[in-house]
Amino acid sequence: MDTTILSVIAGIIVLGIGTQLVARRLKVPSVLFLIFIGLILGESGIGIVTLETFGSGLSIVVGLSVSIIVFDGAFDLRIDRLREASKSTLRLVTIGAVVTLFGTALTVRLFVGSDWPTALLIGALLVATGPTVITPILEVVRVREHVASLLESEGIINDVTAAIAAVVIFEVLVVGNGGFTETLAGFGIRFGLGVAVGLAVAGIVYKILQAEITPERAPQASRFLMIVAAIGSYGLAEAFAPEAGIAAAATAGIALGNLSVPHRESMEQFGRDTTLLVLSFVFISLAALIDIAAMTALGVAGIGIVLAVTLVVRPLVIGISTAGIERFTRAERLFLSAVGPRGIIPASVATLFAIDLASTGDPAAAETAQTLLGAVFIVIFATVVLEAGLSRQIGDFFGVTPMRTIIVGGGRVGRALAARLENRGEFVVIVEQDEAQLERARNSGFTVHLGDATEAETLREAGIEDAKIVVSTTADDDRNLLVSQLARSKFGVGRVFARVNDPDNVAAFDTLDVTAIDMSSATAFTIDNEIERPALAHWMNELGDGHDVQEIEVTAENLVGKTIAELNAEIPDGCIVAVIGRGDEAHVPVKGDVLEYGDHITFVGDAVAVKRAVKRFHPHE
Repeated sequence: MDTTILSVIAGIIVLGIGTQLVARRLKVPSVLFLIFIGLILGESGIGIVTLETFGSGLSIVVGLSVSIIVFDGAFDLRIDRLREASKSTLRLVTIGAVVTLFGTALTVRLFVGSDWPTALLIGALLVATGPTVITPILEVVRVREHVASLLESEGIINDVTAAIAAVVIFEVLVVGNGGFTETLAGFGIRFGLGVAVGLAVAGIVYKILQAEITPERAPQASRFLMIVAAIGSYGLAEAFAPEAGIAAAATAGIALGNLSVPHRESMEQFGRDTTLLVLSFVFISLAALIDIAAMTALGVAGIGIVLAVTLVVRPLVIGISTAGIERFTRAERLFLSAVGPRGIIPASVATLFAIDLASTGDPAAAETAQTLLGAVFIVIFATVVLEAGLSRQIGDFFGVTPMRTIIVGGGRVGRALAARLENRGEFVVIVEQDEAQLERARNSGFTVHLGDATEAETLREAGIEDAKIVVSTTADDDRNLLVSQLARSKFGVGRVFARVNDPDNVAAFDTLDVTAIDMSSATAFTIDNEIERPALAHWMNELGDGHDVQEIEVTAENLVGKTIAELNAEIPDGCIVAVIGRGDEAHVPVKGDVLEYGDHITFVGDAVAVKRAVKRFHPHE
């Protein structure tokens, strides 16, 4: 290998990995830095990285890299998580994809005046978002599970369909003479082939994993087989049809990710590390090929395309996808509308198409190549810089980043508590060091983090710096005490709770200002409730199943000074104010009670009514 090329590749990888580490430290999506590094190194900058740098090998390297990235993202895409946003996901990757394709094509035709085949090609390419841009966003913007699931599934599935659709449109409509029927048939054949190959490769790899041929090196073998599944499925499908490999890699990833494979944690970590490596190289290399001249040549038309795609098409698609689904709040819909950056798939495929068109020597084809590059790259550049780069600020502005509740211990107590909290819409993370317990919690649909919670770094990685509540539920009082001490003294968490198994240890927790739950007293209290007030006990045990109890603090001006009678007139039917807490005392209110700043109001009743009451008087909850 030429030493110059070797130096360039090594430099790109070092810069990319270093940038990703810095981005994580700064809590900024890494793609923002990667695209600027690429621009500096590329033809529009100092000219170190150009098409001639890699020659014809670039498309092969990009393809293999994308297969690893897509496989890794698909491996983490669990069916249980997809159910969190199943109806919206189905709409987004079907109706939404079609609306994006034709909406973008119409926009390009109106602003640029290109022919329909070129406009449809650009529309197909810009359907794709992809894990290359979505994953870095979700690392710094912590959203609720159904929002994350929607973005992740859109990135994986639309990457596949967009790549296949673009290739078929290019071959049939742009450089061929086919029509709608041929386009649809070509899409179906490639997609079906990719799915079939992906399932076959996943099945073979799964059988090998189960056999554990080399038990003494089983974790290492599992990691290598993960790469074999990604690259093998991609290469095999590509041998039959271009871009079918993306579908194969995604299918293999989803299939293996939802099977009970050994050494999953090791495979996931290896996948993340490998993705970090190839993402750095691919994103910088493709960003270096961004043609600034082609973008600026579009002029006002380019700005019009960006505004139409981001402010009209994207919000329309999200509106259609989430219509009638109550779990998506207005803020979450606005966030999803504002965050839909495009990534590697449109950049890489558009570059390859432009090279093919330019190589014909036909002036019309060269003009088409310029329009293609200009439209695709200007949308990629604008959405990565504005939507991905400012995603954390966008999330904070709309208030979609929920404070976390961290539960230490994934046993029966921890999982039962997590279920109740998530039923109320809390963002729960379970921290567990036992892999068997961790897998049970994961299979129950909870967000989990592997590690020893008595170590500060483990708690930091689990997101304790963004936590409002920490609960330690293990059967070991010493561990619970150490976790509580770390949460209170090192990280300053305001509300810390702990399970106490030996009543004699309660005093130790009290000295830390930790709310200690004595298991003996809690069990006695529960039994007493069942004996004396069974109807109320059953009602409380089934919270989240159509009814709820919520408490808010009076801080809003629209509550201070109001009487209970005035408040009752404004809350929804099916909900009452059950208790007012003031200082260390609480009482059942009478209609003449006047609310004061800092009072705590407890709403009881129908779950929907309680939720509306809380939102009305405490909108940030």
